[in-house]
Amino acid sequence: MDQKVNIVSRVQWGAAAPRKKETLKDCAQRVVIHHTALPKCTGMKECVDRLVSIQRAHMTERRFDDIGYNFLVGGDGTVYEGRGWGVVGAHTKGHNHDSLGIAFMGNYNSDAPSTEALSAVKQLLQSGVSQGFLQPEFVLFGHRDLGSTQCPGDKLYAALPQLRGTA
Repeated sequence: MDQKVNIVSRVQWGAAAPRKKETLKDCAQRVVIHHTALPKCTGMKECVDRLVSIQRAHMTERRFDDIGYNFLVGGDGTVYEGRGWGVVGAHTKGHNHDSLGIAFMGNYNSDAPSTEALSAVKQLLQSGVSQGFLQPEFVLFGHRDLGSTQCPGDKLYAALPQLRGTA
């Protein structure tokens, strides 16, 4: 039962062109969940403003070729294309060449993720598997599992079991 997830494309949110793009050699084997550690956004306008700002910071301050994440999700469950499917991200140092990075927009040290956002990411993962971008037996991590960080925040980290076994 493939539930098609509606994704707001880079063109729709006004993304700047990436400096360069590296393709994953195979389908992603791991999914790494992040939070942006910024105030949450719920409406399209608010989230788009946040996306543009995140991309600008990633490309100028961090010197990334593009926004670091493959996808981002707003509090209302809207999914936004970051680097997209099949592209190497810049989200988890040393772990970007076989993974997909998904960021929940907000700070989940204090806030709990919305059911809409969790549901949208589940659908995104199912869609990735059915389209062949994500291995059916993918392993899901919180960023803190792979690096020294609080990301994706305690409340989102506690919700990760809800995202496992979605294929």
